[in-house]
Amino acid sequence: MSRIAIVTDSNSGISQKEAKERGIIVLPMPFFINEELFFEDISLTVPEFFERLKEGANISTSQPSPESVLSLWDKLLQEYDEIVHIPMSSGLSSSCESATMLAQEYDGKVQVVNNQRISVTQRQSVLDAIELAKRGKSAAKIKELLEEDKFNSSIYIMLDTLYYLKKGGRITPAAAALGTLLRLKPVLQIQGEKLDAFAKARTTAQGKSIMMNAIHSDIENRFGGITEDNGVWLSIAHTQNDAAAEALKAELQALYPTTEIHIDPLSLSVACHIGPGSLAIACCRKMKYDEV
Repeated sequence: MSRIAIVTDSNSGISQKEAKERGIIVLPMPFFINEELFFEDISLTVPEFFERLKEGANISTSQPSPESVLSLWDKLLQEYDEIVHIPMSSGLSSSCESATMLAQEYDGKVQVVNNQRISVTQRQSVLDAIELAKRGKSAAKIKELLEEDKFNSSIYIMLDTLYYLKKGGRITPAAAALGTLLRLKPVLQIQGEKLDAFAKARTTAQGKSIMMNAIHSDIENRFGGITEDNGVWLSIAHTQNDAAAEALKAELQALYPTTEIHIDPLSLSVACHIGPGSLAIACCRKMKYDEV
């Protein structure tokens, strides 16, 4: 059985501490803050990031350099036979495309997974890869299975402010001003490649209700419901909104008492575009390991 290294990036929400405990490798995503380079969870903590964001610093995201990726792969292949590399969605960053091109020089030993996920859904892909590797699947087979499974996930995100979308040029100043005046709580959706508008709420309670109804619809209509032989992974993600995340978890747990619910901060690559105070619900259909 091949020894397989599982690699992802910090957009998965997996910290360096958790990565070490699980025996995986997390590439820290680079950020430029006022033109100074930082690395997520290495030289930049989550609280530091949000402090700089609130100060109005100019923050831009980047991708791991080709040199850092190649150096990591070369080092891992001294110990492992194959690598499964799971970057963030190709629709949200060019890091997946770059890694795919670099992997062409490795004669199939490095398999880059383009399963178009981010944050807690990307994290679940990493956990699935770990389990599949334990069950003896090759790196190529793990890539195949994760890519087949890519659309069996959803994320719905309620924003607290439109300021950061306006700052990043993703909505017009006029739309942001109107939304702020009306105190709108936009709900966005990540499903597959893109971050898209989903609904507008007038209150936080209404926004939570929209997200919970959307997740319920996905569970029942897309993922086959929750039965003895079919299940889902539920997650909550947020940007500096711990208390609200815990409260939402309690509400979801009452609706799905047999389902474990995981909470994570949203990755900084998403957070820099939406700002603090956001709240998200995510769902992935459980992969049936014994049937693949």
